Amino acid sequence: MSEQKTELLKQIMFPSDLKKIKEHDLPQVCSELREFIIDAVSCNPAHFGASLGVVELTVALHYVFNTPDDKLIWDVGHQAYGHKILTGRRESFHTNRKYKGISGFPNIFESEYDAFGVGHSSTSISAALGIATANKLNGDENKQVIAIIGDGSMTAGLAFEGLNNLSVNKSNVLIILNDNNMAIDPNIGGFSDYLVDIATSYTYNKFRNKVINALDRNNGSSRARDFILKINNSIKNFVSRQTNIFEGLNIRYFGPVDGHDVNHLVRILNDLKAIKGPKVLHVITKKGKGFKLAEENQTAWHATGEKFDKTTGIKFLTPSDKPKPPRYQDVFGNTIVELAEKNKKIIGITPAMPTGSSLNIMMNKMPDRAIDVGIAEQHAVTFSAGLAIAGYVPFCNIYSSFIQRAYDQVIHDVTLQKLNVVFCIDRGGLVGSDGATHHGVYDLAFFRCVPNLIVSSPMNESELRNLMYTAQLPDKGPFSIRYPRGIGQNINWQTPFEEITIGKGRLIREGDDLAFITIGPVGNKIEFVANKLAEDGFSVSHVDIRFLKPLDQELLHKIFSNHKKIITIEDGTIIGGLGSAVMEFMCDNGYTATIKRLGVPDKYIEHGTQTELYKECGFDKDSIYNTAVNFINKSL
Repeated sequence: MSEQKTELLKQIMFPSDLKKIKEHDLPQVCSELREFIIDAVSCNPAHFGASLGVVELTVALHYVFNTPDDKLIWDVGHQAYGHKILTGRRESFHTNRKYKGISGFPNIFESEYDAFGVGHSSTSISAALGIATANKLNGDENKQVIAIIGDGSMTAGLAFEGLNNLSVNKSNVLIILNDNNMAIDPNIGGFSDYLVDIATSYTYNKFRNKVINALDRNNGSSRARDFILKINNSIKNFVSRQTNIFEGLNIRYFGPVDGHDVNHLVRILNDLKAIKGPKVLHVITKKGKGFKLAEENQTAWHATGEKFDKTTGIKFLTPSDKPKPPRYQDVFGNTIVELAEKNKKIIGITPAMPTGSSLNIMMNKMPDRAIDVGIAEQHAVTFSAGLAIAGYVPFCNIYSSFIQRAYDQVIHDVTLQKLNVVFCIDRGGLVGSDGATHHGVYDLAFFRCVPNLIVSSPMNESELRNLMYTAQLPDKGPFSIRYPRGIGQNINWQTPFEEITIGKGRLIREGDDLAFITIGPVGNKIEFVANKLAEDGFSVSHVDIRFLKPLDQELLHKIFSNHKKIITIEDGTIIGGLGSAVMEFMCDNGYTATIKRLGVPDKYIEHGTQTELYKECGFDKDSIYNTAVNFINKSL
């Protein structure tokens, strides 16, 4: 960037510096901030389109409100890059999402300006209402609390629960509805269509513009403002009470307004500061604003994945001499189509992640049988239960860290009724730079204790295909298949499907000195470790348990009969998962052995590459090898 372009942004370390900028210079600040984000993400792959879309809104919010005393609650968190840059993290922003660097999401431990930590969606209204209620109890009702909700987050039930409570609580909360008609993929559902109707209503917008102009003209007269607002509320009740959900909930609605006119936003936000109680400002933005390719293909540029040329948009893919194996999610996407072509009862379900889960493959080929329900994990599970009651076989694909939000529905609506819902748990294990909010490390543990639920994890993509085939066969009941983000091994797509016996693991190798028991793709590391141990004169056994529930009791009896040293390895929390299950088996059956458990420790793991995080948790290849050598030598 040229010196002229960066001049204003370089003067801004904190919002107090931003407030010194003249209002007519704010568009230049926005231009520089947008360029800074493009520069940074082109060199350091990260989320992209969402933050570009809220540049003007971010600048206006920090210009008008007294942060951090006034609280900004960002929802979803990947909108907040501009916020981070303006709140003391511009010079460290190059470490965004890197190991030991700043988080890609708001984080209360990182900055006092991050008023509430968020990685998952739809939490902002509830959190803002809690903070505003505390302000009221503390006698600080003049403090402002602003929830910025967007990227499809209004489709989730939690957002509506917050709205419902806000309607009777009457706390001083401003909801900024950042309406870009997108989540990662285009928004789905009636509420998205409803917002479009509001945004395009001629009568409603004509009236709205008159009210806003009158407020602007009478900024200095409180009596005039009060009179205008009374007229505003009366006419709105007459014109739109039956069509505006916010007004129907007694939450004052303003908008829609242009989210890329920073000066207009400043004027409106200053007006809204004086209005007490709950209110909504509907802001229309364009995801990816200011970067043409991101505007034109918003799904592909939601996050960049690779470095790219900021002028051409060409991504600098990591060079490779041989083609990469398919990603697990692509194996899922292609396999469900194969199975659905043979089994007409198969239905694909996803809560707003068709591209990420690769269910979009089925959507393109079988649009009537692949359904995106929006950001609504609880609904996705119970909707799947309803399909199963009616005789269909739903494959409900949800990221591991997201199915946490639907735990009650898994138990109450699916497993209690023994329904044949297939949960395809994507992004299992440590996912990398998204960090603690997105690591899928708890599903093995919290699913293992649920009755009637088969809990499985394939060691490779071929196993994933066969588990999916097995799960859709008659009378299998609730079935969970957990797999990681990214790539694994090459597969032969022409190999016929093979039914896997429920609760049967695999004895991959036999040895004398030590037994490894693994679940999932982490087991692929054992071949390297075993060969290295063989060079040291040691032989080891390796069990791919494959099913955490039911356990392969016969295979475990064999291992405990032949081994006194056992290492369990799982890409998940070691509390309640595979290691716990193996120790319970040992105690229940009267065996004595020394067991070493490797997995994610009892703490939240921050962001970094998967390789860095595996090493931190002690189950990268070298760490496994060193643990095994020390374990074997301890008794020699």
